[in-house]
Amino acid sequence: MDGWTAISNFGKIKLDWLRLHFPFEAGIPSHDVLGGLFARIDPNKFNECFIEWINTLSEITKGEVIAFDGKTIRNSDEKKTGKSALHVVSAYATTNRVCLGQYCVDQKSNEITAIPKLLDLLIIKDSIVTIDAMGCQKKIAKKIKEKEADYLLMVKGNHKFLKQQVEATFKQQTKIQTDKNHDLGHGRIEIRTCQVTEDLSLIKNIAEWKGIKSLVKVTSERTDKQRGKYSKEVRYYISSLTANANRFNQIVRQHWRVENNLHWVLDVVFKEDQSLKKKGYSALNFNMINKVALTLIDKDESKKSKILKRQSAALDDNYRAKLLGF
Repeated sequence: MDGWTAISNFGKIKLDWLRLHFPFEAGIPSHDVLGGLFARIDPNKFNECFIEWINTLSEITKGEVIAFDGKTIRNSDEKKTGKSALHVVSAYATTNRVCLGQYCVDQKSNEITAIPKLLDLLIIKDSIVTIDAMGCQKKIAKKIKEKEADYLLMVKGNHKFLKQQVEATFKQQTKIQTDKNHDLGHGRIEIRTCQVTEDLSLIKNIAEWKGIKSLVKVTSERTDKQRGKYSKEVRYYISSLTANANRFNQIVRQHWRVENNLHWVLDVVFKEDQSLKKKGYSALNFNMINKVALTLIDKDESKKSKILKRQSAALDDNYRAKLLGF
């Protein structure tokens, strides 16, 4: 269910089943009570509970790629009060397919402050943290290494001189490993060429980037098979991992799973951007509820689509009990 009225109605219809697990002596709360409750729950405490629950389900294995990325919850703004839409930074374990935790900020530009706070909450030892250009910060690289993890950080215009130094290194064409990958899915042909070097001689103030060992260049060439349209994109990264072009090609591709398997699903399957929850903390807390539901249906290995799994969980008492582990 996507809203408080639908949730309350589901509770009334399934009250006998629900009472197998909790007494509900006063019956099912109304939609107003549910809305008021989740508007007031402290989202930071709720997030701590979420992280603790996730840790009981999934164990981060060595080499797990954890992608950090932000998503704005559209329609969570309030024009009357001037409150801006919420922007949630999530940490997503790309192999286990679970969101490990989140941190909310007012604007996308504040991701720089959110990422270190989220790192503080997580156990990420032996994992590989990937972050886009917003997270390419010396303090963030240092914190990741202090958490006994490795990093792959995208370099863009926010570090103009660092990017120029990385570009100049690859122009020298010395000591470079190369790996090429072809992808023929989703109606397009994509060729990803990954080049890696451990030559850091042109990187100024290198000691400020804790643990840095290699530079990465990824060139993506895409051709739309229907329209024949060709595009090319070049991205640069710094990493604390030793050079391995094939592995880096895989890691860069895994990073985008946070967009495809988390953010896209929240929008399309859970209709998050269509939600009109604005009161208090309700939008942020419901974002976590959606992530709980997504985690549960992702753990089910049946071939049903995520939409069908949600429908089955609403209609089938036995399937719902299976997902919840009852």
